[in-house]
Amino acid sequence: MQRGLVHAVAWTLATGAAVTLSWFGVHTVLSGTAYDPPRALPLSARVSGAQPDGGASPRVSSTHRPKPSRSPDRSPAPTDGKPSGPASPSATGGARPQHPAPSPQDGYPPASDGRIKSYSTAGGRVVFDLGGRSAELVSATPDSGWQMQVWKQDGWIRVDFSGSAHTSVFCTWNGHPPTVQISSSGA
Repeated sequence: MQRGLVHAVAWTLATGAAVTLSWFGVHTVLSGTAYDPPRALPLSARVSGAQPDGGASPRVSSTHRPKPSRSPDRSPAPTDGKPSGPASPSATGGARPQHPAPSPQDGYPPASDGRIKSYSTAGGRVVFDLGGRSAELVSATPDSGWQMQVWKQDGWIRVDFSGSAHTSVFCTWNGHPPTVQISSSGA
């Protein structure tokens, strides 16, 4: 009886160790590849489909939505031969732009005129909207086990990731186009 009990305990311990080792191996492989958290991207006012006048439809959608219909008495906006660009508010009124610029009370950020750049570092990922004269932080996401801190001032943004090491991402634009520098220390 005692011999059978010893074999059962030994089998249970060996099986538990094998399952634990396998789980950690699979978890390590899958956590770096298949299950990355979703990355946030900025919303542009030109992409917003929530405008009452049937603004632009979304670029990507998980559902199918019909295109907004125009009423027959509505005519297209007149053009003056110039290529259309981002809408700007007009003090004198005039023709209504195809994509009106939202006011701050609409809750939508102004349309992006820069380029979205993502920087992956040891410790996390930082996404900036780099314009011609300034930059804006779109998102900063720390990796698992890391902490993040953000500082914003006129002319620069700093994002720090601290964990097993320390990584800083600096974006500066004081009198020049935005530049990004990454600094790592430790570990």
